[in-house]
Amino acid sequence: MTSLSRAFSERVTLPFIFGLTGLSLVAQLFGRGGAAAVCGLLALIAVAVLSPRRIPKILALALLTFVFSIGFKSGGSVDLFFIGLLGILLVLIRTKETPVWIKVLFGGAILLVAIPLAGFANTFLFELGIQIGIYAAMSLGLNVVVGMAGLLDLGYAAFFAIGAYTWAIFGSPQAHNFMRGNFPLNGQLMFVFMLVAICTTAITGIVIGLPALRLKGDYLAIVTLGLGEMIRVLANNLDHPANITNGPQGITPISRPPIGWFRAAASFIGIKLDARTDYQFFFYLLMLVVIGIIVFINVNLGKSRFGRAWIAIREDEIAARSMGVPLVQTKLLAFSTGAAFSGAMGVIFAAQRTFVSPETFTILASTTILGMVVLGGMGSIDGAILGAAALSILNLDLLKKLSEYLNDLRQQGTVVLGYNLAHLPSQLDPAQYERLIFGAVLILMMIFRPEGLLPERRHALESREEQPDEEAAEATTGSQGGGPSAEEAGEP
Repeated sequence: MTSLSRAFSERVTLPFIFGLTGLSLVAQLFGRGGAAAVCGLLALIAVAVLSPRRIPKILALALLTFVFSIGFKSGGSVDLFFIGLLGILLVLIRTKETPVWIKVLFGGAILLVAIPLAGFANTFLFELGIQIGIYAAMSLGLNVVVGMAGLLDLGYAAFFAIGAYTWAIFGSPQAHNFMRGNFPLNGQLMFVFMLVAICTTAITGIVIGLPALRLKGDYLAIVTLGLGEMIRVLANNLDHPANITNGPQGITPISRPPIGWFRAAASFIGIKLDARTDYQFFFYLLMLVVIGIIVFINVNLGKSRFGRAWIAIREDEIAARSMGVPLVQTKLLAFSTGAAFSGAMGVIFAAQRTFVSPETFTILASTTILGMVVLGGMGSIDGAILGAAALSILNLDLLKKLSEYLNDLRQQGTVVLGYNLAHLPSQLDPAQYERLIFGAVLILMMIFRPEGLLPERRHALESREEQPDEEAAEATTGSQGGGPSAEEAGEP
């Protein structure tokens, strides 16, 4: 059976994949961007699910990367081609038999060549990539707290706010309101303030965690929820008697680092930048560097004795304490590490947006980041990145594009099944149901795949071990409960 299935896969699956890819190329030649994107995405799904051998899979991914890259020149369905490139990255990450150097080569080509082509074709994709990077970095930080150490944190956006306001206050004229100095500070100091924000948020995490981390479960969640609301309320009200945060009006403009050297380097290698793309491209590349550093730190932390101690606490706190793991110190380290990642992202967020206000750091921001970790798989590094990418694309791109499409149909008076869409109320726009869809996704995940889309190896093994036990228990219950008991039958 194995040889027959392998022969079938080699003779049917690979021609099917390359056929879809060829259709995508033909559709691009005839200006059918939507059809080309759909064929390419179907081919990518087939590669991920059906391709049986390593070399054909790599060749198929290389061809799809080429197809999606030239698709940006066709002028249509750029968003779908962008999603396809992210899907190729996901398939590469999850393909265990692929050598590391091939993954690095493909990843570099996609992140440094293909996606920038998409960004120059549609500058919104640069913004989307930056937001994915910011949320991915914060998800990796929260993954240390929730996924590795098992500490439920519902106020994670508080550290994001501290980092953002750290640079916003001193990188703008706002600091003139309560102190003397040459403000705003030079944008080059943004990188120094990233280190300042890391130290500030780490210390804040320790100070808050000293009394809070002695609690467990729901009590810890309530305390961290209160922390997040405290920081937001302080940012909203510290506009008197000394105007530190400018209250609900927010702070703007915030200095950006000068990038004359970056424009010169881009011009030297033949990349033409303008006022729409220069800072977008710069922050996109900066996010890639920061994400690489954070992933490197996370991988090494997971292999260190601190990572093993966090996992021990997550699995069984009593057993960990009996083995000599200092609970409070280890929890504080996890809390401060996650807070430091969020603080660094706050500085980049403030500089990239040039505007900061308390509305960004609500409880919804904390729950969104937590949802990204849960969706991808708690404790999983690639899962946290996938969760951040999936929810960011859903919230920032797909739902809004679907709303725009419905608005176009409404304005054109399109009739569907006898109903004139011109009468469709605006309250039914998909973009207004972002939180509803977010909640529905989490509910479905908890029911059908509680370990996440890309679970940590330990969680994946545990779920596999639990399934046979549950099936055996159900079989035993069914065999024992097939007929009435002696008492129900009236027997003594």
